[in-house]
Amino acid sequence: MNNLFEYTLRIADNALILGHRLSELCGHGPVLEQDIAVTNIALDLVGQARTLYQYAAEVQNQGKTEDDIAYLRDVYDFKNLLLVEQPNGDFAHTIVRQFFFSAFQYPYFQKMAYSNDDILRGVAEKAVKELAYHLRWSSEWLIRLGDGTAESHQRAQKAVDNLWTYAGEAFIADELDNWAITEGVGVALENIKTSFDKTVNDVLAEATLSKPSDLYMQKGGKKGQHTEYLGYILAEMQFMQRAYPNMAW
Repeated sequence: MNNLFEYTLRIADNALILGHRLSELCGHGPVLEQDIAVTNIALDLVGQARTLYQYAAEVQNQGKTEDDIAYLRDVYDFKNLLLVEQPNGDFAHTIVRQFFFSAFQYPYFQKMAYSNDDILRGVAEKAVKELAYHLRWSSEWLIRLGDGTAESHQRAQKAVDNLWTYAGEAFIADELDNWAITEGVGVALENIKTSFDKTVNDVLAEATLSKPSDLYMQKGGKKGQHTEYLGYILAEMQFMQRAYPNMAW
């Protein structure tokens, strides 16, 4: 196994799948300003994925392109977290999913900015300002929903309850995570768990929302074991490339 290739894929797949999920909301936001905000976050994530896939293709050295990696892999080849493939649901569900992921991705990229891999470090250094906005935007909206009307509070709490079981997979280290730490390429997950926990606890408290007491966390995405939702995402996202192979504009 090419460890650097696989490690890069994990980071890229998270960005692409969540970016695609958010792109589904283009034109469906609750108000124009937030419709644009969601679309911009999607563009940020897809931009990160593009650079990372370009690097992954170079590392793999099999003559593939970023498009081959994005559009010609099957479900079990994707190594994204289960969290990012969850459906958009209502606006509260979208916000909570983004908040949980950004609360992880922001400190992760802050640490990745010290990677000894030039490309990964460069991606992190460029993206960290974008991710600060993603976290601030989703935090502010979660507080607004949780501490808003009775209905918005109920919807936000339901979203937290439903998605919390997927929030912890990011911190379950495996042999690839350990390799990345040993080589100085990646991030020690326990080092950012404290930041994640503080952010989640502080924001949920201000939003008058409760963190679920159930500590069981779903896992498998990092190993290519996914929920049914990823298959539907790929069927839509990859249709054009698979229906018309090697097409060119």
